[in-house]
Amino acid sequence: MIICAKNMDFPLGNQCQRLQTQVVKVSSEKERPQLLFVKALASRGRLDSVTQQMGYHPQYLDSFLRTQHYILHMDGPLPFHYRHYIAIMAAARHHCRYLVSLHSAQFLRVGGDPAWLQGLDSAPQRLRNLHEINKVLAHRPWLVAREHIESLLKIGEQCWSMAELVQAVVLLAHCHALASFVFGVGIEQDPPVPGTPGNPNLGSYCFCDTANGNAACTPENLRSHRRRSLDSSCEAGALRDRMQRLQGEKERRGERKITAQGDHEEDLEEKPPRPTDLSCFLSDPEFRYQEFTRRNEDHFQVFRVQDYSWEDHGFSLVNRLYSDIGHLLDERFRTVTSLQNGLLGEGQGSDLKRAVWNYIHCMFGISYDDYDYGEVNHLLERSLKLYIKTVTCHPEKTKSQLLHCCWKQLKQAEKVHVNLLIMEARMQAELLYALRAITQHMTA
Repeated sequence: MIICAKNMDFPLGNQCQRLQTQVVKVSSEKERPQLLFVKALASRGRLDSVTQQMGYHPQYLDSFLRTQHYILHMDGPLPFHYRHYIAIMAAARHHCRYLVSLHSAQFLRVGGDPAWLQGLDSAPQRLRNLHEINKVLAHRPWLVAREHIESLLKIGEQCWSMAELVQAVVLLAHCHALASFVFGVGIEQDPPVPGTPGNPNLGSYCFCDTANGNAACTPENLRSHRRRSLDSSCEAGALRDRMQRLQGEKERRGERKITAQGDHEEDLEEKPPRPTDLSCFLSDPEFRYQEFTRRNEDHFQVFRVQDYSWEDHGFSLVNRLYSDIGHLLDERFRTVTSLQNGLLGEGQGSDLKRAVWNYIHCMFGISYDDYDYGEVNHLLERSLKLYIKTVTCHPEKTKSQLLHCCWKQLKQAEKVHVNLLIMEARMQAELLYALRAITQHMTA
C-alpha cells in the first residue's frame, strides 16, 4: 500500500487539526485495516484504543468513523464546542473517564471555555437544560416523553431549535452506547475495591427470562455459575451444539409471547457508587437503570416495534430533521448485523446475533411480536446474559473478572463483534424512544 499525504496542516490555537490523505494504491482487501488506521491517525494524530479494537472489523470501523466524524466535525446546527460538551455530559452518566478525557481535549481544541470543564454548574443554562433527557436516555429511555421535547423547545431565550435538539439526541445516544463499548472491551476498567463483591449487583429479572419457562437469573445462581464460568456450557463448541438443537426444537415449541409478569428474587442491597471526579458533570447521580418489568410507572407499556420501528418511522424522521444522519446510522445498524466472523458468521450465527440484539432491546422494554424469546434462553447462557446486561445497562460496573470469564474460548474479533452488537442495539433503542417522543410532539 502506497500512501501519499498532501495539504498537511497543523494550525495552532482554536483551529482543528486537518490532514487530507490520498490513497494512491491499495493492493488488496487485506490492507483495508491499515488504510482505516491511517485515516484515524490523520484525523486524530494518534491511534486511539477504540479504533484499535474496532479494527478487527474494518467494514464496520469505516462506517463508524464516518458517522462519528459527521456528528462531531461536519456542518450541523450545533457549534463544535457544544457537541463535545454534550459528549462529556453523556459519557459522565456512566463515569467513562476515557471518553470524557478525549472530548475535554477536543472541547478545548475547538475553542471551548475551560471554565465549563469545572462542572455542569459552570456551563450555560442552555446546556444544563439537557441534563434531564440525558439521564433518562442513558438509564431508562422508556421514560422519554413528549413533555421532555416540548420543555426544551419552549423555554424562552434558552430554547433549542428542533434541528439542534435532534443532533443533541443523536450525540447523546451515540456516546452512551460508545461508553458501553469502551467498558465492554476492557479499554477502561476501574481497579477492584477491597471489600466489594467481584460481580456487579444487577437486577435479577428481565422479561425475556420468563420465556420458555426459565427461571430468573438470581444472585445465588450467578454465584454458582461464576465458578464454572463458561468453561462447560458456553464454549464455542457447546454454543454451536445449542444452536443446532434450537433448530430442531423450533417446530416443537409453541410460540412464546413476551411478558412483563413473573416472580423474581429480591435484589441485593447495592453498594453506593465510589465518588469520582466526573460527578461534577452529573445531575441526579443516583438515577440509574431500573428493571423495566419492576418499574413503578405502570402506565408505561411495552414498546412494540410493529407500531414504531427504525425502518418505517425513525429513519425517515431523523434523516429529515438532521440531513443524511439517517443513512449513516442505518448503515451502521446493517453492517454490524451482517458481519461474518467465526461463530457469529456460521450458518446459524444470525440466530445468535438476533438473540443478542433482541435481548438488549427487551431490557429497555422493546418487543418484537414475530420473535420467539425462548431462543434467547437457548442461545445465551446465563453468564453471557449477565455480561451483556452489565455492559448494556451498567457499563461502569463491568469488572475485569467478568471480562475474563465470558466467552474466553472465542477469538478477540468475536468478542469485539458482540460488543459492537451491544453498542448498536443500545443506540437504536435510545433513538427509538427519543424519535417517537419527537413524533408525538410534531403530531400533537
